[in-house]
Amino acid sequence: MPCSQRKARVLLKEGKAIINTYNPFTIQLTYATGETKQDCHIGVDTGAKHIGIAVTSEDKVFYKAEVELRQDVSSNLDSKRIYRRGRRSRKCRYRKPRFLNRKRTDKWLPPSLQNRINHTFAWIDEFSVLVPSPVLHIEVYSKDDKS
Repeated sequence: MPCSQRKARVLLKEGKAIINTYNPFTIQLTYATGETKQDCHIGVDTGAKHIGIAVTSEDKVFYKAEVELRQDVSSNLDSKRIYRRGRRSRKCRYRKPRFLNRKRTDKWLPPSLQNRINHTFAWIDEFSVLVPSPVLHIEVYSKDDKS
């Protein structure tokens, strides 16, 4: 279960815990304890440039973070497209144009949105492993909503 920073320092100093991972910082107890668990909640707030993540119980906030998302996906794809077109125009001068053989899958999303979704799910998975049986709260905001 999550604990305060002070309690973690005391447990590490007394040798009752060891460091498990550094990012996010987790410790593992070296002695057996009873199976006491708190109800924990993972809150996720998605946005265009940042993802807000918080791990809480009834009255405590165990972890909170703001993850900055990549903003260069579309510009990288544009430069990739320019290089590819330049390569193709140099090699095959009289080649017939082929453009009707491409089909997107039904589940296709733009790469910038797909990147945002992948990062959100990766962080949810990372915290779901650390917190026993969490309750997940996802807040999704659409800019088009007038309410």
